[in-house]
Amino acid sequence: MLDLYWLPECPDWKESLAHARGAAGPWPRLVGLANRRLDFVKTNQLDHLLEDSCPEQHTNGASDTPIRLAVLGSSTVTHLPPGLRVAALRRGLRLQVYVTGYGQYRQELFDSSSALHRFHPDVVLLAMDTRHVLGQMGDDNGTGAVENALSRLAELWQKIRATFDCQLVQQTLLPIFPGIVGSNEHRLGTSRRWRVSDFNHRLRQYADSAGVDLLALDASAEQHGISAWYDDALWHRAKQEIHPLAAPMYGELTMRLVAAQRGRSSKCLVLDLDNTLWGGVIGDDGLEGIALGQGSALGEAYVEFQRWVLDQARRGVILAVCSKNDEANALLPFERHPEMLISRSDIAAFVANWGDKAANLRVIAERLNIGADALVFADDNPFERNIVRRELPHVAVPELPEDPAFYARCLADAGYFEALSVTAEDLERSRQYQANLQRETLRASATDLNGYLASLKMRLWAQSFDAVGLKRVVQLINKTNQFNLTTRRYSEAEVEAWIGNKSVLGLQFRLTDSLGDNGIISVIVGKLDDMDAKRMIIDSWLMSCRVLGRQVEITCLNILVARAKALGAAEIVGEYIPTAKNNMVREHYSKLNFLPVQEDPDGRSVWRLPLQQYAPFDTCIEVHEE
Repeated sequence: MLDLYWLPECPDWKESLAHARGAAGPWPRLVGLANRRLDFVKTNQLDHLLEDSCPEQHTNGASDTPIRLAVLGSSTVTHLPPGLRVAALRRGLRLQVYVTGYGQYRQELFDSSSALHRFHPDVVLLAMDTRHVLGQMGDDNGTGAVENALSRLAELWQKIRATFDCQLVQQTLLPIFPGIVGSNEHRLGTSRRWRVSDFNHRLRQYADSAGVDLLALDASAEQHGISAWYDDALWHRAKQEIHPLAAPMYGELTMRLVAAQRGRSSKCLVLDLDNTLWGGVIGDDGLEGIALGQGSALGEAYVEFQRWVLDQARRGVILAVCSKNDEANALLPFERHPEMLISRSDIAAFVANWGDKAANLRVIAERLNIGADALVFADDNPFERNIVRRELPHVAVPELPEDPAFYARCLADAGYFEALSVTAEDLERSRQYQANLQRETLRASATDLNGYLASLKMRLWAQSFDAVGLKRVVQLINKTNQFNLTTRRYSEAEVEAWIGNKSVLGLQFRLTDSLGDNGIISVIVGKLDDMDAKRMIIDSWLMSCRVLGRQVEITCLNILVARAKALGAAEIVGEYIPTAKNNMVREHYSKLNFLPVQEDPDGRSVWRLPLQQYAPFDTCIEVHEE
């Protein structure tokens, strides 16, 4: 059975629904309810309440404008939208869903006057059932049939991209057919079961080359069993391939991809220590008394969990510690236990004291310069989990199982750290945060800020957008929320189209210093005004908060002005569009000596910088340009 088991139960569900229904400004309550363990019935009930209480024109606290998602299905998919909308609500997102008519996805896609075109989706989900795709292969028992079906699918992707220029999610095929041969099914080329497996394998290669995100239903079916997703009787009665009971999970898996595209995946795993990373209490049991390592099932389970945690760190998840402990005791296993896999150097923020954990989590977020909504807090103690949920509702707090053997599985199933790609900067992130903490330590001990900055021997490498840095640039554009003047999101295809475009100035900036390479930390997109080529409009300006306070902003502006002048611009126009997270850059253009042009009641503002009299800022950063 598919179950959102990592979310806490809601024992007073009916009362909670009633309270949310009668509340003024119900959005926060609805988000809280969405973050409970919901089945198909509760999901539909919450969806009805969402639609009644927060109609599309009144989001009542949603942090973004509604996302438009179109489901292009070949079978019955009308039961899926509630799960999609509630999964979006779980992330504080408002979702509008359009479902094409039964089996009409091609007709609506190719008819420019259709309701699909009027809807103009931000995300298209291709939900093709297995029989439909398999029927396109014919009776050919070779690989050519699979390749032909994939080629037709790729043509469909191209049409969707050309029409809507949106995120595209492709559902993999569910392995719904029983086997014919058995364990060696691949030896029968006409086996429908093997064709599904072969198709899914090749589909991943096609999707990678086309930049299409996959909804891996086959992987979930492998883990949970096909009966959790599919029922033969339901197919024959209603042509429903996705079982209604699986609809909440379907929505959850889909919205993880949509949220990841928008930078909504969690960034930091915060770990308790006693009975979370090892068995026992280090302060009471001592180094020899804790359960960790070979010799016991319990000790081996904690080692296995640590191995999974390290795998997350190596692919870019930040690690932190939040423990009620004397710091000296808390550090002992990291420093002296022979079977401790995680080292102190793997931890970007280590907080061990007797303060309350909610306050310490705030400290960790501040130290790492990330929002509390980027944290996932793993603690074995239900009491501590409930307090953090109450005090910091934006922090993700999974219901860890009692047996540590299932900790890693629980966090993996929860999908907090969903990623659409892994860049070189992701692989270096743990080291970068460690180096950043060293910089902050040096800064705190310095009495002369300029002297401190000069001691870092910083170098800023400025380069136009190119194929090498494309994925990281796209990732930054879609993940950066705080230092982001306009928070516009763009697909990889859109950014790639700017490379070599003489009317678009796309700049990527890499910062290095004496403590290491920070990677690509800032992106600026400037566009020459179609009506006045003497004016360059800053479409996007974003930067990693890790490099705040190091004169990076003014150095980037110096470079931007020089490049704009080279393109014939006489002034630069900047725009600030407020969001729930970017208040920190409200005064950005004012601080850079831009002149105000207009300010709207909603907080949006426009600024201009004449270039004729521009005097470059003095900085401690050595600039290198291509």
